[in-house]
Amino acid sequence: MATVNAHRSPIAKRRSSRIALNAPVGLSGEDRQKCSFTMTAKATNLNKHGASIQLNRELQVGSTVVVRNKSGTQVSARVVAQLAGLQGVPTYAIEFAEADDSVKTFWGISFPSVEGRGAAAQAAEQSGIVRRRRGVASRQD
Repeated sequence: MATVNAHRSPIAKRRSSRIALNAPVGLSGEDRQKCSFTMTAKATNLNKHGASIQLNRELQVGSTVVVRNKSGTQVSARVVAQLAGLQGVPTYAIEFAEADDSVKTFWGISFPSVEGRGAAAQAAEQSGIVRRRRGVASRQD
């Protein structure tokens, strides 16, 4: 499986901070072979606008999926990038496609504002610094 790195413009700013939490979710949509699926997945690196999703299915970047949280709330999301997989499990960056109240409270947690983070963290993100996590190079985005 080829891995596509997610690239962000050096001047692009993150809309919300990420929180390194894991959350079980339900995911449904069509995979890369256009087969419909509904399955459980693991959301990681949560933010107000989406997350990284790990699942044993190959998705098409640009496709739309439905994400369901543990409370049963469902939102549509776009697959925006394929990230380096962890332990052989495909991982994708998703962003919520909706902007209503269900998205604002989807994860059930409060996120710190981007402005509240230190200047060094913002500069590192904007410059595209790569950090190593569990032996896999990944971008902080």
